[in-house]
Amino acid sequence: MTGTLAAVLAALTMTAPVAADDYPDRPVDMVVGFGTGGSADRMARAMSNFLSEELETPVRVTNRPGAGTQVSANYILSRPDDGYTVYASTFAPYLTNTILTGGASYAIDDFSFVNFQWFDLDLIAANKDSGFEDLPSLLEAIRDNPGQVRGSVVQGSAGHLMVRLLLDEAGIPQDNLNLVTYNSGGEARSAVAGGQVHFTSISAEGSEGIREFLTPLAVVNDERIDQWDAPPINEALEPMGLEVPVLQGSMRGFAVSSEMERQYPERFEALSEAIQNTLARKDVQDHLSANDIGGVWVGPERANELMQANYEVFEKYAHLLK
Repeated sequence: MTGTLAAVLAALTMTAPVAADDYPDRPVDMVVGFGTGGSADRMARAMSNFLSEELETPVRVTNRPGAGTQVSANYILSRPDDGYTVYASTFAPYLTNTILTGGASYAIDDFSFVNFQWFDLDLIAANKDSGFEDLPSLLEAIRDNPGQVRGSVVQGSAGHLMVRLLLDEAGIPQDNLNLVTYNSGGEARSAVAGGQVHFTSISAEGSEGIREFLTPLAVVNDERIDQWDAPPINEALEPMGLEVPVLQGSMRGFAVSSEMERQYPERFEALSEAIQNTLARKDVQDHLSANDIGGVWVGPERANELMQANYEVFEKYAHLLK
């Protein structure tokens, strides 16, 4: 009995939340799920210096790209759950898709999302010299000319799933489209800007740099937006009598392992407050705005709700990406 009681007490000691301390008392590592220069990387580096001021300790940014963010996610979960490793990434839809289609061994619940600060929607656009002026003409060309139309997407992105959904709803065989998948938005955008593909389906924000090479066909949204002169997706599809679900685009922000929040709730709160306080600063908002980086605060509860909702939608259509 004595040995059993000691074991139980030891287990309780190991799993009970740890009392408040002087966190952070050493540098914090911020791990980005993508390579340098992409949207998640730009967000992380823009925030890191300001966040270090709030935390009063250095915040070191490193990149661990690969396998649609599976490499970085596994790394985060392999680190001590002590709050000194923060995950910066485009979580939706990439983390979702590593679970649904990438064979990841983790689950959404293994992560606690601190905040999503940058939301984006997708744009479907053709190369200006492709001859495509609207979405129906593009889909009809894919139907009538198997293998001849080429498109670019980021592997596992909302734009990728939207292309598959469009073909599915239109009754067009998936193999009719020569779809090229890339590991970064920059590569996918370069392909359509340079005419290697006829069209792309990709995050609208970040595509301004190739605007002169594009004919926008639709935005994946319920209404028009100021940035792009294109109809909402289902308005564009009206001539074909089609309708598709409006998928949530990218959601970028910060997370930690769920074990970190459970074992160190005070540290989780301190990190959350530091990010919230960083985003409340005018100089930070000015810096983010000048660099076309989102900077909203939704907080942990809402961020986790949004991530779960994204997972449920993508779970419904995940078979199209396999």
